[in-house]
Amino acid sequence: MGNKVKHKTRKAVAKRFKKTKNGKILHRKASRGHLLSSKTRKRKRQLRAGGQLTGGDYDRIIHHLPR
Repeated sequence: MGNKVKHKTRKAVAKRFKKTKNGKILHRKASRGHLLSSKTRKRKRQLRAGGQLTGGDYDRIIHHLPR
């Protein structure tokens, strides 16, 4: 029996993304950190809702999260 290699979690990625039970990856939307006075109420409200990763971004990020 060969040794199994343990994969380390990328902590920076783990803090920014969340994996759901079904394997989807959720993230926060950008542009909500500062300079909020120039953004409309509607825009800020819509930025509150998170997003879901798809495509190439999903393939890149999934490897860095804990299994």
